[in-house]
Amino acid sequence: MQEQLTVRLPAELGRALRRASRRFQRKNSEIVRLALQAFLRADEQTRSTPADRARHLIGSLDSGVPDLATRHRHYILESLRRGR
Repeated sequence: MQEQLTVRLPAELGRALRRASRRFQRKNSEIVRLALQAFLRADEQTRSTPADRARHLIGSLDSGVPDLATRHRHYILESLRRGR
């Protein structure tokens, strides 16, 4: 079942919506639905933790340094001394 929603927009937002409607050759309602879907999708993504968002990257890089995790402080200080 479809639901209907009435929204009052500030004048500038209404003008921006009409410009987008003409530019994309879509109805105002289509643009509002697309924007609402994108907003709700973004909200779902912000609920995930940074580790969840980067999980596909974990372990994907090889530094070539076998003990980087245990001696990271040493390597950071060494690179600072070299000016990198």
